[in-house]
Amino acid sequence: MLSIAIGCDDAAIDMKNQLVEFIKNKGITVVDYSCDQYPELTMYPDIAMRVAQAIKEGEHERGILICGTGIGMSITANKVRGIRAALCHDTFSAQRARKSNNAQIICLGARVIGSELAKVLVDAWLDSEFDGGGSAEKVERISHYENIPHLRS
Repeated sequence: MLSIAIGCDDAAIDMKNQLVEFIKNKGITVVDYSCDQYPELTMYPDIAMRVAQAIKEGEHERGILICGTGIGMSITANKVRGIRAALCHDTFSAQRARKSNNAQIICLGARVIGSELAKVLVDAWLDSEFDGGGSAEKVERISHYENIPHLRS
Protein backbone atom coordinates (compact mmCIF):
# COMPACT_ATOMS: atom_id res chain seq x y z
CA MET A 1 0.00 0.00 0.00
CA LEU A 2 1.26 3.48 -0.89
CA SER A 3 2.54 5.51 2.05
CA ILE A 4 2.64 9.30 1.85
CA ALA A 5 4.60 11.53 4.23
CA ILE A 6 3.12 14.99 4.64
CA GLY A 7 4.57 18.01 6.34
CA CYS A 8 3.68 21.66 6.72
CA ASP A 9 4.62 24.73 8.70
CA ASP A 10 2.23 27.04 10.53
CA ALA A 11 1.23 28.80 7.29
CA ALA A 12 -0.35 25.65 5.87
CA ILE A 13 -2.02 23.67 8.66
CA ASP A 14 -5.55 24.09 7.28
CA MET A 15 -4.56 22.97 3.78
CA LYS A 16 -2.56 20.07 5.20
CA ASN A 17 -5.53 18.88 7.28
CA GLN A 18 -7.78 18.95 4.23
CA LEU A 19 -5.23 17.02 2.16
CA VAL A 20 -4.72 14.41 4.87
CA GLU A 21 -8.46 13.70 4.93
CA PHE A 22 -8.64 13.74 1.12
CA ILE A 23 -5.78 11.25 0.74
CA LYS A 24 -6.95 8.95 3.54
CA ASN A 25 -10.38 8.79 1.86
CA LYS A 26 -8.56 7.26 -1.13
CA GLY A 27 -7.33 4.45 1.10
CA ILE A 28 -3.75 5.72 1.13
CA THR A 29 -1.66 5.72 4.31
CA VAL A 30 -0.61 9.22 5.41
CA VAL A 31 2.00 9.97 8.07
CA ASP A 32 2.00 13.57 9.30
CA TYR A 33 5.34 15.25 10.13
CA SER A 34 3.88 18.75 10.46
CA CYS A 35 4.58 21.41 13.06
CA ASP A 36 1.23 20.81 14.75
CA GLN A 37 2.18 17.13 15.27
CA TYR A 38 5.80 17.71 16.33
CA PRO A 39 6.16 20.93 18.35
CA GLU A 40 9.97 20.73 18.12
CA LEU A 41 9.68 21.17 14.34
CA THR A 42 8.83 24.85 14.12
CA MET A 43 10.71 25.87 10.98
CA TYR A 44 9.90 24.63 7.50
CA PRO A 45 13.51 23.51 6.78
CA ASP A 46 13.33 21.05 9.69
CA ILE A 47 10.01 19.66 8.47
CA ALA A 48 11.20 19.37 4.85
CA MET A 49 14.37 17.56 5.92
CA ARG A 50 12.45 15.12 8.09
CA VAL A 51 10.05 14.22 5.27
CA ALA A 52 12.80 14.01 2.63
CA GLN A 53 14.97 11.81 4.86
CA ALA A 54 12.02 9.51 5.62
CA ILE A 55 11.45 9.05 1.89
CA LYS A 56 15.14 8.53 1.18
CA GLU A 57 15.27 5.86 3.91
CA GLY A 58 12.28 4.04 2.36
CA GLU A 59 9.75 4.75 5.10
CA HIS A 60 7.39 6.28 2.51
CA GLU A 61 7.17 6.19 -1.26
CA ARG A 62 6.17 9.82 -1.72
CA GLY A 63 5.77 13.07 0.18
CA ILE A 64 3.83 16.32 0.20
CA LEU A 65 5.34 19.49 1.65
CA ILE A 66 3.37 22.69 2.17
CA CYS A 67 4.43 26.12 3.36
CA GLY A 68 3.32 29.63 2.46
CA THR A 69 4.72 29.55 -1.07
CA GLY A 70 6.15 26.03 -1.33
CA ILE A 71 9.47 27.54 -2.37
CA GLY A 72 11.33 27.06 0.91
CA MET A 73 10.12 23.48 1.30
CA SER A 74 11.23 22.56 -2.23
CA ILE A 75 14.65 24.19 -1.85
CA THR A 76 15.25 22.36 1.42
CA ALA A 77 13.96 18.94 0.35
CA ASN A 78 16.17 19.06 -2.74
CA LYS A 79 19.23 19.28 -0.48
CA VAL A 80 18.78 15.57 0.35
CA ARG A 81 20.74 13.50 -2.13
CA GLY A 82 18.46 11.36 -4.26
CA ILE A 83 15.35 13.38 -3.52
CA ARG A 84 13.55 15.27 -6.25
CA ALA A 85 10.99 17.75 -4.93
CA ALA A 86 8.90 19.79 -7.36
CA LEU A 87 6.98 22.98 -6.64
CA CYS A 88 3.67 22.74 -8.52
CA HIS A 89 0.83 25.21 -9.05
CA ASP A 90 -0.90 23.61 -12.05
CA THR A 91 -1.89 20.10 -13.12
CA PHE A 92 0.54 19.91 -16.04
CA SER A 93 3.49 20.59 -13.72
CA ALA A 94 2.18 18.08 -11.16
CA GLN A 95 1.93 15.38 -13.82
CA ARG A 96 5.31 16.19 -15.38
CA ALA A 97 6.96 16.24 -11.95
CA ARG A 98 6.30 12.49 -11.83
CA LYS A 99 6.31 11.52 -15.51
CA SER A 100 9.45 13.40 -16.56
CA ASN A 101 11.36 14.00 -13.33
CA ASN A 102 10.28 11.10 -11.10
CA ALA A 103 9.72 13.57 -8.24
CA GLN A 104 9.00 11.79 -4.99
CA ILE A 105 7.82 15.02 -3.34
CA ILE A 106 5.30 17.61 -4.45
CA CYS A 107 5.55 21.04 -2.83
CA LEU A 108 2.58 23.37 -2.58
CA GLY A 109 2.07 26.96 -1.48
CA ALA A 110 -0.90 27.49 0.83
CA ARG A 111 -0.78 31.24 0.23
CA VAL A 112 -0.57 30.75 -3.53
CA ILE A 113 -3.25 28.15 -4.28
CA GLY A 114 -6.45 27.11 -2.55
CA SER A 115 -7.21 23.76 -0.95
CA GLU A 116 -9.45 22.58 -3.79
CA LEU A 117 -6.72 23.19 -6.37
CA ALA A 118 -4.25 21.48 -4.04
CA LYS A 119 -6.46 18.37 -4.09
CA VAL A 120 -6.56 18.44 -7.91
CA LEU A 121 -2.76 18.76 -8.06
CA VAL A 122 -2.21 15.95 -5.57
CA ASP A 123 -4.58 13.74 -7.60
CA ALA A 124 -2.71 14.51 -10.83
CA TRP A 125 0.62 13.79 -9.13
CA LEU A 126 -0.59 10.57 -7.47
CA ASP A 127 -2.09 9.31 -10.74
CA SER A 128 1.16 9.85 -12.65
CA GLU A 129 4.11 7.50 -12.84
CA PHE A 130 7.63 7.95 -14.19
CA ASP A 131 7.60 7.40 -17.95
CA GLY A 132 11.30 6.64 -18.22
CA GLY A 133 12.17 6.79 -21.90
CA GLY A 134 14.11 9.92 -22.83
CA SER A 135 13.56 11.32 -19.34
CA ALA A 136 15.41 8.44 -17.66
CA GLU A 137 18.76 9.64 -18.97
CA LYS A 138 18.04 13.17 -17.72
CA VAL A 139 17.07 11.96 -14.23
CA GLU A 140 20.27 9.87 -14.19
CA ARG A 141 22.21 13.03 -15.08
CA ILE A 142 20.69 14.80 -12.06
CA SER A 143 22.00 11.96 -9.89
CA HIS A 144 25.39 12.25 -11.59
CA TYR A 145 25.67 15.91 -10.58
CA GLU A 146 24.53 15.13 -7.03
CA ASN A 147 27.48 12.79 -6.67
CA ILE A 148 30.27 15.10 -7.83
CA PRO A 149 32.22 15.82 -4.61
CA HIS A 150 33.38 19.37 -5.45
CA LEU A 151 29.78 20.41 -6.15
CA ARG A 152 28.70 19.28 -2.67
CA SER A 153 31.30 21.25 -0.74
